[in-house]
Amino acid sequence: MKLTSVKGTNDYLPRETALRDFLQGKILETYRSCGFERITTPILEDIENLDKSEGGENLGLIFKVMKRGDKLTEALAGGNPKELADIGLRYDLTLPLSRYYACHRNALGTPFKVIQLDRVFRAERPQKGRLREFVQCDIDILGSSSANCEVELIDTTAKALLAVGIEHFKVRINDRRILKSLISFAGFAEEDADSVCITLDKLDKIGADGVKEELLSKGFDPDSIERFVSIMGITPFTLEEARKYCSDTEAVDSVASIMASVEALSEGRYEIVYDRSLVRGQGYYTGTIFEVESLDFGSSIAGGGRYDNMIGKFIGENIPAVGFSIGFERIASILSAKADTLPSVKKRLAVIYSESQVVSAIQTADGYRKDYDVALFEKPKKLGKLFAKLEEAGYYGCLITDESAELKVFHA
Repeated sequence: MKLTSVKGTNDYLPRETALRDFLQGKILETYRSCGFERITTPILEDIENLDKSEGGENLGLIFKVMKRGDKLTEALAGGNPKELADIGLRYDLTLPLSRYYACHRNALGTPFKVIQLDRVFRAERPQKGRLREFVQCDIDILGSSSANCEVELIDTTAKALLAVGIEHFKVRINDRRILKSLISFAGFAEEDADSVCITLDKLDKIGADGVKEELLSKGFDPDSIERFVSIMGITPFTLEEARKYCSDTEAVDSVASIMASVEALSEGRYEIVYDRSLVRGQGYYTGTIFEVESLDFGSSIAGGGRYDNMIGKFIGENIPAVGFSIGFERIASILSAKADTLPSVKKRLAVIYSESQVVSAIQTADGYRKDYDVALFEKPKKLGKLFAKLEEAGYYGCLITDESAELKVFHA
């Protein structure tokens, strides 16, 4: 039998798990302090829901669960591979939330401000930065079309990042309506906008020439491609510049208002910038989209946007919705080197006792647990080895109940 975890998944040692617990705890604490409520949903979703969720390239990364018993036998006999699975693992938390709200909305407030901290699964090709099982930390506001929701989500997410020690970042913002206006102005048909967006989303990886080549390979009009690439090459490209090409001035005004509000709230701790090339890969976004970029590591650490049509797929009535998700695995990786200096983590003590002293040892430990996390260890024959292991594991110190019971400090 294999000892290692499945490729694309991780085992976490106690110190790694402690860091992850701390980070999730601080994020959850921040979210709750800003008025959001936590829910949980199953990791399994109906395959039809997942397939129709407009999740972009993620739809090709769904872990599908085959039917069982007679239903599987019948599906195999039918010879259609698409009929073999009836459920799948969720690839993000947005589709499950949409189904949840559609099912329970009569019992929920409006607007509904919700937290989800949970695992999601994607059948990625395992590589650095891409796991098959990972944690997302989401906040969403359902039932309101006000741009103030975007302001609140960005502010709350920034507060959470600052609370866990991520200090140098900027928020990038765009609007799918502006982006589609630019695409239309260049001469593309309305039904081609999503395909163009999928290619534009690769700009950072393949560059402008790569975007041009891929659009040509898709069979789009060369003149439209040239105009689009030309527009995307204008520098600087401000919101005022966008107005020249954008028929939807409401979208431009909305982004400008969000940016002004966030700038006032940030108090210089981070910046928010308009980025006309920001796409976000999921097809379900309908309006504002945003990402947080770590300036220290040059990578995206959070992202989200407005998805006003998703809930309507379940109930035939569109419900406005917008959400923001922190890329938990990336910030955990970034902060792993700083684990010993993170604030609010209790120091750990060890109480070492003789076999007959377990009651008094627990009582002694309880006296320290207000200020420390305390673990008990039976006294071994060779204390030196235990001391070395405790020190290596990051314990602050220890005390021995049958000696002086004075605190021996490993790490001052």
